[in-house]
Amino acid sequence: MKSEGMQSCANQKSEVSGLERALTNFLSPRKLARLLTQVLIQACKAGKVSHDEVEEMLRDDPEDVLLLGFQWRLLVPARSARATLEWGDAVLLPKPGEMHKTPNVVESLVKEAIRISRWDPENAIAEILKVMGEPGWKRIPELVHKLEEESKSYNINAIQIKKICRELDLQDRVNSLIAELKGSRIMSPKLGSLLEVIGQGSPLYELNPSIFVNRTGR
Repeated sequence: MKSEGMQSCANQKSEVSGLERALTNFLSPRKLARLLTQVLIQACKAGKVSHDEVEEMLRDDPEDVLLLGFQWRLLVPARSARATLEWGDAVLLPKPGEMHKTPNVVESLVKEAIRISRWDPENAIAEILKVMGEPGWKRIPELVHKLEEESKSYNINAIQIKKICRELDLQDRVNSLIAELKGSRIMSPKLGSLLEVIGQGSPLYELNPSIFVNRTGR
């Protein structure tokens, strides 16, 4: 029993070490990145994490850690101002009982980071789309890469997405690909940004910034 307990402890330390190394390469301040590591591991294991659990784990800076996670769309509050998938509708309340979830693609990122000690968006994107049953999952990282290049401050509209799909000879898959990108939480609709939508003349989406850190260097 003692050896099993020691092995479990060693595994936990290995998980924390690998993910912490990956996160501190692009998140700052480093102290908050180290604390966020613990929260993400718990959230991925359970599918969610409560504010109470975060306070118990960290003692210090729970609100700052949750805010950092939300800014990078690594953790998203379960409470929403409206019944939508939009990140802009999520309500971050620092009080007991509030729940936070990891987007699907982030869960894939975290698991891979624990294993290889680095942030690997390309493999995470391919893996989550493969799990979702996307037949062309190997091509999705290239699609997402081009979406980021075309976007402005991680915002992109449906017209731009259709254009990129045509360039990749995926024009007959536009609607299903948009649905999968939303379902994997690689991007979120921006339904509340009515003026932006009117200005763009097309539905608007927000890309998850956490999957572009290797390109932005942030």
